[in-house]
Amino acid sequence: MTATPSQPNSPMVPCAPHPPRLTAPRRPPGALRDAVTLIGLPLLAALALPAAFAGGGTRRWFGGRAESQRAEAQAAKDAAAAAFYELDTAQRELRISVETIAAVDSSPAARQAVEQFAALGRTIDAASHHYIEAVDAHDLDRDDLEASAAARARTELTRAKDDLDRVRRDLDRYAADLGPLLGKAETQLARLAPAVERARQALLAASDALDAARGSGLGADDLAARLAALGPELTRLNEGAGRHGLPQTLERAERVTREAEAVRAEAERLPERAAEIDRRLVTLRTRAQALTTRAGQVEPVLSELRRRFTAACWQDLQQVPDQAAASVRQAEQKLAEARTARAEQRWADATGLLSTVRELLNGTDEAVSAAGDRLRQLNAVQKDPEREVERTRFAIRDAQRLAMAGRTTPEPRHARPLDDAVARLERAVAGLEGRHPDYWHFLTETDAVRRTVTRVVTEIREERGAGQ
Repeated sequence: MTATPSQPNSPMVPCAPHPPRLTAPRRPPGALRDAVTLIGLPLLAALALPAAFAGGGTRRWFGGRAESQRAEAQAAKDAAAAAFYELDTAQRELRISVETIAAVDSSPAARQAVEQFAALGRTIDAASHHYIEAVDAHDLDRDDLEASAAARARTELTRAKDDLDRVRRDLDRYAADLGPLLGKAETQLARLAPAVERARQALLAASDALDAARGSGLGADDLAARLAALGPELTRLNEGAGRHGLPQTLERAERVTREAEAVRAEAERLPERAAEIDRRLVTLRTRAQALTTRAGQVEPVLSELRRRFTAACWQDLQQVPDQAAASVRQAEQKLAEARTARAEQRWADATGLLSTVRELLNGTDEAVSAAGDRLRQLNAVQKDPEREVERTRFAIRDAQRLAMAGRTTPEPRHARPLDDAVARLERAVAGLEGRHPDYWHFLTETDAVRRTVTRVVTEIREERGAGQ
């Protein structure tokens, strides 16, 4: 028997010597078994391959309708998974927008949008639950998956995908309607960071200005207290709009900025304010001393008035000397209090006291001046009363010409007060007759007549200006 060559990659079998022997050589039994074993290994390995692919955790491959249904079900599962992922992503992105609107806008439209998103969320949860149930109900990797089971899986997964797509379309429509509210919210959010930063910078500038004022030896305890009161407000700003709401945070930032800038301005002005208070203390003290001297001169003026004119001309001035002296004393007391407040660096108190001193001195100045002015006026009218009469008559005639301009008869509402003014002037002139005329009454009457005439002239001009 001739030996055949072995196959490639198989164990080598020794060839028979040439020429072949007619009878096979005898081999030991063990060697024969080894040869049979070596020759049979490739054959056994080949026979074992199909079994290896069929078992050991691998799928048996079925042909025909079952595998086609399995593939379609798997495609439906993949499509549903993609729809689920896209819907979840869209919902997450939109939730950020809705939370932004809720934090910024408290209007009815914003509250309705938040409620609609919550309702959409419940619909999304239901569709997602349906999808997850469909996935869990069908194992498409089973070896014994039947065609009918694969068809059911495809149907349910397709339905789940359709539900997810329908909800996604609802979500897209909601997102489109949300655009105006979101734009408004984003506009307000864009204001937040700059507003908060301005507040921080204003607080820092106020703190620096306060330190500079204190460094120059000026006390600023009230400003320091106002600045310290803004500390909790800065803490709330740092906590953010998510906790306190955007409108409230914006309003707080603006208020902190405004108050901090006020503190900074006052701290920067503090040296100038101190110098101004010092100047006013000196000026008002000098003025009080001068008024004391002038008040002492009122009594001689009153004596002359009493001697030359009737009581009606000077009776209202009788209390001027006493009132002037009392006012000056009160002003000097307030000046002493203002100096104490300045020494203690109570700037607001010092400023208020100095304002009181100025008012007291102004009133005293007017009262003291009234006596001298009265005497000069009475001297002038006593010397030449006709001058006052002509001055008043001129004003009346000028008003009468204006009332008649462009008319044949004047308006009654203009003519009547002018006629009354003429009669009043005549009575005032008649009052000068006699041994002791009341010149002061005469002066007050002519002054009142001129004021009436001035009022009529103003009315005429306003009416004609409006008519043009």
